[in-house]
Amino acid sequence: MVLVVVFGAALLVAVLFSGLAARSILSTSLLFLVGGALVGDGFLGWIHVNPGSDVVAVTADLALFAVLFTDGMHVSFPSLRGAWRSPARALVLGMPLAFVGVALAAHFLAGLDWTTSFLVGAVLSPTDPVFASAIVGRKEVPARLRQLLNVESGINDGLALPVVLVLIAAAGPSSHTATASLDAVLLELVAGLALGAVLPLAVHWITRVPLLGAEPKLQPLLPLSVGVILYAACHLTHANPYLAAFCAGAVLASVSPEGKQAFEPLGEALAELAKFGALLVFGALLTPRLFDGLSWGGYAAVVLTILLVRPASLLLSLIGTHFDRRERLTAAWFGPKGFASVVYGLLVLQSGVPHGQDVFTLVAVCIAFSIIAHSSTDVPIARLFCVEELVGIPDEGDTGRHQQTSASGRNAAEHGGMVKGSDNART
Repeated sequence: MVLVVVFGAALLVAVLFSGLAARSILSTSLLFLVGGALVGDGFLGWIHVNPGSDVVAVTADLALFAVLFTDGMHVSFPSLRGAWRSPARALVLGMPLAFVGVALAAHFLAGLDWTTSFLVGAVLSPTDPVFASAIVGRKEVPARLRQLLNVESGINDGLALPVVLVLIAAAGPSSHTATASLDAVLLELVAGLALGAVLPLAVHWITRVPLLGAEPKLQPLLPLSVGVILYAACHLTHANPYLAAFCAGAVLASVSPEGKQAFEPLGEALAELAKFGALLVFGALLTPRLFDGLSWGGYAAVVLTILLVRPASLLLSLIGTHFDRRERLTAAWFGPKGFASVVYGLLVLQSGVPHGQDVFTLVAVCIAFSIIAHSSTDVPIARLFCVEELVGIPDEGDTGRHQQTSASGRNAAEHGGMVKGSDNART
């Protein structure tokens, strides 16, 4: 009950200060992180958790699933078909570069062996949608940049998981275990994609049966029921829940736009609650003992990961794309580490591999630093952008519409109107 009371109090404070946070560098995410650290064993001792506690694994797992499910609903397959190249470059080129860069830092700076270093690289290479949403949710940011970060952070968790599991097996006693794990991981990924696609399609077809259908006030609960069933089914069948969540959200948004619109307010609120709960619990793990357990070389690896490895890897992957310099720098900076890495770090710790505690300590410190850095810079960076419309990725008709708008602006100017041109025409 103490945890519930603390969560309620932190939620009240976060809501009261949310208006100020939206206009400044103050971050509600940071508030929950610091609040968890204060009430944990490192300071007040009101909450007693450790990395092996079930509450840590469950809250991180739920938060990641909820955010991926709601983020998937922001992905439009028609628009993605015309704008898949940039996210693909970030995933196919940028993510492997980050993986190798983190591994090199862990080996040469933190002093870990190569297998463990690559394991750290796999855990920290994905960006997290929970904290990427800090910039993705800012309406000032161009839609194409938001879509790049949203799709990248939503998919790279599922891509990193098989690598993490295989490297855990490789750090174990035999290569036979690694081969068996690879087969199991591939099966989990395929099962996750299948469940994520089939379940929402089946529910959509059921709603089209005569005499069936949700009344307006209950319509938001239809996608929620899909998410609840999917989460349980993935854990019962050992399918990958994160890939399933993102896929299901995207499929639901594509086949039922009205259902997406009805669910969006509820889904965003539930995802925020899950994120805040997981942040509070994770913050309770951040004790002075944890930070004392990381060497100076480990801290250097953490700083290098956040300030150099991610930015350099994504900048290289975006060479030759249509993004301008400001958009590339923003995309390169917002590579936050979060609950995906928490979950994978816990897997490493619970696997009992050599240096598992060292891996988790480095990962936890990196996540804490990343939350502080990225969640406190979204507002200032978003204000650097000025977009006249909140539109999606341009399609073939956008050029004609833009030209028509420009022509209207010129005509208005010629007749003495207040409109000076399409670039400044904003209501």
